[in-house]
Amino acid sequence: MTRKPPSCRAIEADLVAAATGDAGAAATQRVEKHTRSCAPCQQELGRYRAIDEVARGLRHQAPPAEDEAASRAALQTRLADLKSRVLTYGIIPSPLGNILVARSEHGVSLVEYLGEATTVAASRLRHLTDVETVESSADIARLREDLLDFLAGRRHELGWRLDLRLAGSEFRRAVLEAAVGVPYGAVTSYASIARRVGKPGAERAVAQALRWNPLPIVVPCHRVVGSSGKLTGYAGDKLGLKRQLLGVEGVPTQPTARDFRVARETMYVRAGDDRAYCLPTCGDLPSHSLANLTLIASRASVEALGLEPCSDCRPDLHPLV
Repeated sequence: MTRKPPSCRAIEADLVAAATGDAGAAATQRVEKHTRSCAPCQQELGRYRAIDEVARGLRHQAPPAEDEAASRAALQTRLADLKSRVLTYGIIPSPLGNILVARSEHGVSLVEYLGEATTVAASRLRHLTDVETVESSADIARLREDLLDFLAGRRHELGWRLDLRLAGSEFRRAVLEAAVGVPYGAVTSYASIARRVGKPGAERAVAQALRWNPLPIVVPCHRVVGSSGKLTGYAGDKLGLKRQLLGVEGVPTQPTARDFRVARETMYVRAGDDRAYCLPTCGDLPSHSLANLTLIASRASVEALGLEPCSDCRPDLHPLV
């Protein structure tokens, strides 16, 4: 078992007092100073607060009728639930502005664009009443490196374990899970996602679910566009960030009168779940909307998907430049 450093052992009593509201001014200052630089003690403070919350609730309940073992099991269940609601977070400066990343014991639960803001006061975390938040840049350090590597094009997958509880409804979770399946360097449509989740015709509902995606970038809703190829929107009003992310992945975009669109004439095409890929001019593909198509930016991305070249247009012999 790893032994706590002396400074952590010395502060433990003050942590308990701070969590229960019994700490004096001097002890509170010691706790604040220590936890600013000690992620494990930040997390311990969050756990003590969660335990105190349960204890306060139990004080107002009538003694349970069941036996001691059953009571202990019920308490352990409630404590486990509270532990799962503790979120540690950090704010990461990036080419897309400051990004808040939060994780629970189940996985990454929130990725949020903060723009120029540098504190949690600008985050939706501030409005969540059923979680306990603990700032811990040290706990987010590995995620920070992964994210910056992704935004620099040095990696194509984040590979993070996800906690989708902030997604809300089962439908929204299904939409996010379908969006995770859109590969790097490719785009598909809201209509295609609607079909994947068994709700053909529910493009608007899909667009709304992705508009409030709690995990942008890692759940790549930037790879989902309108059936016309227009980008349409992203993370509320952050269309510029969508273009930047697509640019990192090599997906070309062009301006339109009031929007931007993907340059489909310079991308390979996959129809539905076909195992073949085509040139954008193959057959009647130019007349199709993106409702049942996936556009792929490069040969490398096509090969990563294990697709075969179309035997009619032979994109392997006539690659896009």
